[in-house]
Amino acid sequence: MSMKRISRILGYWACLAVFLLSACIENDFPYPTVKLYLTGLTVEGQVGTTLLSNDDRTATVKLDETVNIRKVHIQSLEVTEGGKASIPSDTVVDLTTPLQITLSLYQDYPWTIIANQTIERIFSVEGQIGQAYFYPDIREASVNLPKDKGLDVISVTDLKLGPSGATYNGVNGVPELQWEKTKNFAYAKVQVKYSDFVDEEWTLYVNLSDVKVGVSSVDAWTKVAWVNGFGLEGQDNGCEYKEEGAEEWIRVSSSEVTHDKGSFVARLTHLSPNTKYVCRAYSGDEMGAEQSFTTGEEATLPNGGFEDWYQNGKVICPWKEGDNSFWDTGNWGSTTLSAEDNITKSTTDVWSGAVSGSLAAVLGSKFVGIGSIGKFAAGNLFVGEYRATDGTNGILGFGREFTARPTKLKGHFKYTTANIAYTDNAHADLMGKPDTCIVWIALGDWSEPVEIRTNPKNSKYFDKNDPNIIAYGEMNCGETVSGYREFEIELDYRSTSRVPKYILLVCSASKYGDYFTGGPGATMWVDDFSLEYDYD
Repeated sequence: MSMKRISRILGYWACLAVFLLSACIENDFPYPTVKLYLTGLTVEGQVGTTLLSNDDRTATVKLDETVNIRKVHIQSLEVTEGGKASIPSDTVVDLTTPLQITLSLYQDYPWTIIANQTIERIFSVEGQIGQAYFYPDIREASVNLPKDKGLDVISVTDLKLGPSGATYNGVNGVPELQWEKTKNFAYAKVQVKYSDFVDEEWTLYVNLSDVKVGVSSVDAWTKVAWVNGFGLEGQDNGCEYKEEGAEEWIRVSSSEVTHDKGSFVARLTHLSPNTKYVCRAYSGDEMGAEQSFTTGEEATLPNGGFEDWYQNGKVICPWKEGDNSFWDTGNWGSTTLSAEDNITKSTTDVWSGAVSGSLAAVLGSKFVGIGSIGKFAAGNLFVGEYRATDGTNGILGFGREFTARPTKLKGHFKYTTANIAYTDNAHADLMGKPDTCIVWIALGDWSEPVEIRTNPKNSKYFDKNDPNIIAYGEMNCGETVSGYREFEIELDYRSTSRVPKYILLVCSASKYGDYFTGGPGATMWVDDFSLEYDYD
């Protein structure tokens, strides 16, 4: 047998052995785990930006009232690099209920797209009591009139039940209505149409009531309360209050009362914490029933003077050793290579009127790393905790439990700006411009601290349009302030009735430090932070 033939036979058996062996061996190498996130979503007719939550994998969009929620045009949908979504961009979807989608690469990740749409509705009748009530699920609206006025003349002065531009019984504005009357109420039907997707029949009710004036509810804070009341439209409507047991009533100034038809909101200021009060509404000469309320506690910011510090290994921490932390910093990430890279630390350079002690906090922005290997880090101080370092990126938990409702944050700061030398793509236009420092505060009803991720692959940043936010305020400074300056941030409340669960407070020597954008050398000093609970 020739050597050439022997070589062929051996080659055949070798191939067969490899085939049989490969057929018997299972692939025990697992696929890599790559978490997928929605990183961007825009839809036609949305209001504001989409709120993305990596924690519960939801994307929430707010729609203008004129958008057909059954046919929402998704203009763009972006996912983590390499991943694919079960629906493409440039597609039309029904968002009347939350839409489930799947992001896929090596594993599948379910996400939910949620649409919120609010339609402003108006139903006004001449001489009404308080405001109208709307029941969109059953398409009904009602308003009250004084019993002594009767139902002989019902004059509807304004009506809006659908999107802007809708018609009512075929006309724009208030139509002629055919009222069916009983002893105590009247009702009328109205057909609401808009474009090709709204065609609804509503029923309007006008009820007769013996109660002409009263308090609907009281939102009691610490030194402030908001009284929601009602009276007769066109009358002098307002509120009086006193401490429980006091003899004299205090009438709320008309400048502190806002009106909407027959309803009103009165702001009571300069109240005492933890005190029981009584209030009542008035409408002309009519007085409503008394209603009691109790103010809350005056909560303080732990270590608001930045007096407590200790060093944990290489990391300088803004709390006393052995105590629970309230504040934290990015020092846990910046000191990965060197103890010299603590970007936030204590200083004896305090403001001249310091009342809390001899220390303040100094936040310095710098490039941390060796040679050209590293990253820009903004000097920062925040309420919450630094959770982990993801490569060269941080994972933070913003917020601590807090249920009080302050009106202002006060403090002292000074600042040395520096030209911005590092940016990401989104902030490239800031290159070479002076850096800006920021202090911002938010109160919200999140169920847990707000997670922040700075890794571009799964980034999640704070969004001041987050619907969980109850109040927000900020202070920015883009110039050098050589001596301590007092600042005051008034909180802008989006609701007077919602009660916070968390407080978020962040200071940074570089406003866009979360995006690794800023100027090395930008430095901010902060001292003596306090919360105020009253209005001037």
